Amino acid sequence: MSESLSENYARGGFGKSLQPGQRPALLIIDFVRAYLEPGSPLYAGVEQARADCETLLHAARAAGIPIVHTNVVYQPGGRDGGVFFRKVPALKCFESGAHPDLAAFASGLEPLPGETVISKQYASAFFGTSLASTLTSQGVDSVLIAGLSTSGCVRASTVDCVQHGFIPLVVREAVGDRAPGPHEANLFDLQAKYAEVIHLADALRYLQSLPPRS
Repeated sequence: MSESLSENYARGGFGKSLQPGQRPALLIIDFVRAYLEPGSPLYAGVEQARADCETLLHAARAAGIPIVHTNVVYQPGGRDGGVFFRKVPALKCFESGAHPDLAAFASGLEPLPGETVISKQYASAFFGTSLASTLTSQGVDSVLIAGLSTSGCVRASTVDCVQHGFIPLVVREAVGDRAPGPHEANLFDLQAKYAEVIHLADALRYLQSLPPRS
């Protein structure tokens, strides 16, 4: 009898559980209107993920943990986007000043004063940015990850997160993609190799269990 994919991965030694720490941060990756406006080339139909991410954000604020939002911003012509900008023409949505309506943060997910905003040019929120040092300076040991898209910037950021020594906790309902196949395949692989993929309800219980931060 043939084994399932999950059985194959388990037999290969993948999927050991990571225990989250007591000093998490929330990282919301690129949740901007370009993915929510039907006329946008990046429209992904992720309205439910936006709503679930808003629930997660409110809980993180109530818990008093550090919160980081990322967006994508390019110089005119995308010269600071390199090969990535040439590979994905839809990224022209994020040229500085070109489409401010699409580049704006999604409704309900706008950063508040005191929350960090990091503008990036590549898929990973860690690549070429101050994110790792910002988290380290705040004593963060684990990172709740939400945002877009699962197969792109969420995956790249999660891999870099574990490579920088933080425990990544990808919140399943709060990430999204333009198609279910890439979404599910990447969540499966992230759970097997790089992160804990957790449900929103578990993330909310985790936040409620944290000791008060000084």
